[in-house]
Amino acid sequence: MNGTVSRGAVVLAVVAAALGFFVDAYDLLLFSIVRNTSLADLGLVGDQLLDVGIDLLNAQLVGMLVGGVLWGVLGDVYGRRSILFGSILMYSAATVANGVVVGLGAYAVCRFVAGVGLAGELGAGVTLVAEVMSRQNRGYGTMVVAAVGVVGVVTASLVGDALPWRTAYLIGGGLGFALLILRLGVRESSLFDQTRRRDVARGHFLALWTDAGRRRRYLCLILVAMPIWYAIGILVTFAPELGTALGLPVAPKAGTAILVYYLSLTFGDLTNGYLSQRWQTRKRTIAAFMLLSVVFGAGYFVFGGASTASFYALCGLLGWSSGYWAVFITTAAEQFGTNLRATVAVTAPNFVRGLTALLTLAFRGLKAHVGTVGSAALIGAVVVAVGLLALTQLEETYGRDLDFTENI
Repeated sequence: MNGTVSRGAVVLAVVAAALGFFVDAYDLLLFSIVRNTSLADLGLVGDQLLDVGIDLLNAQLVGMLVGGVLWGVLGDVYGRRSILFGSILMYSAATVANGVVVGLGAYAVCRFVAGVGLAGELGAGVTLVAEVMSRQNRGYGTMVVAAVGVVGVVTASLVGDALPWRTAYLIGGGLGFALLILRLGVRESSLFDQTRRRDVARGHFLALWTDAGRRRRYLCLILVAMPIWYAIGILVTFAPELGTALGLPVAPKAGTAILVYYLSLTFGDLTNGYLSQRWQTRKRTIAAFMLLSVVFGAGYFVFGGASTASFYALCGLLGWSSGYWAVFITTAAEQFGTNLRATVAVTAPNFVRGLTALLTLAFRGLKAHVGTVGSAALIGAVVVAVGLLALTQLEETYGRDLDFTENI
């Protein structure tokens, strides 16, 4: 444990972060599962399902981009605990509203607001866990958070497939309100309390851009995680379209592909968390799995059209090799001082998610020139190459003492 933090406070912080990841996984998976069903129910057909689906996904991703800045700054100004409450309250209200929408405009607004609310969940939770656990054991806390994410994936899959799409959204909002109640006993990070008592500027988002060193660290963090969301946002979300383009006679089900990917990704998070502790390195663990994602990504395009089973299997392998998401957020928290830590840990993953909108727009624009498969492959090659280069620019953070601040 870190300092004088009790074991009970540590456990509660880990549980709060883990349940935040549960809600995070549920919502992201649920939209992809009910995308076609909900849009068809609202009167869309044919190519409209893909085009409007991209627009709604982008509305949610842009919401996460906005929410990342909002909650990240508030987390460093007012505390990690405060955004754990505010973000889940906003998400829950928007998701309940999503269950009763009657038009595409309202659907898009709900996805945007839900994205803003959800943006604070995982980053704030991981920041809190990193600050209350010892430097040697932070990775194990990440493993627990990732393990609970599996439950969110399974729950979304079962609910999305078995129940009407409106009911699935209402359940998601109800789960968020239940989590809000469970978080009442969470204590604030002692590192944040100590920093708040000092005469130190906190939560200045622009400070990430005014110093060359901080700017480089921040941008490289974002680029390192982009391959994960390339796989989620393009290869898996649009599995029906890509599977057909690869030659499958029957389009793969988006819900099945997403379930397989997310389950594997969560187990990949467990593997990454364990190996980062065993190997005592964050960078080498991430590098190993990024290289594996290159291998499995190539397999997706070469062998994905052989059969539906091989397509789903490759989605699973891509998910497992992309499972450095939780370790990435832990690394983000460890890279910066306490007065900017929540800002970075919350904004970085949401910038990754938000920038995925550019990838989906590029996918839609390029497919008219190089085809559906060519567009996806070209974007993937660029994203992974840039991500590997960015990783070489980051410092190793395993075992770093987090009791420091940035000079801003």
